[in-house]
Amino acid sequence: MAITVVLVAYAILTSGSDTAVSINIIWGYILFGFSLLVAVVAAIKDMFTNTAGVKKTLLSVILIVVVIGAAIAISASHKGLTIPNSEGGVFDDPFELIITETSIIVTYVAFVAAIVVALYSVVRNALK
Repeated sequence: MAITVVLVAYAILTSGSDTAVSINIIWGYILFGFSLLVAVVAAIKDMFTNTAGVKKTLLSVILIVVVIGAAIAISASHKGLTIPNSEGGVFDDPFELIITETSIIVTYVAFVAAIVVALYSVVRNALK
């Protein structure tokens, strides 16, 4: 937390210089990577300590892999797609386009799943 406060203060004091912004972005990636690592390690530890949850954990992992795989397949099927950029050119690198579209599709699926789960939970609790 202290490092984040110092880096944000540095960015503010330097009026958002490129160096300050770059350092903050790198720090954000470090925090994201660390939190992702902790979440995965905690899930794996829980899977081995709570054997009753192994089936649910494996089902969740399989579902995530299927959703990401389907999103990649859908994204890869859009050949010749170009997206205009702010400099008057286009984004036409196939790898970038597939990664971007895959991320968007996975986000939409996660959003819809969150709504469905919330509605299911409300209806289930109302019928109890």
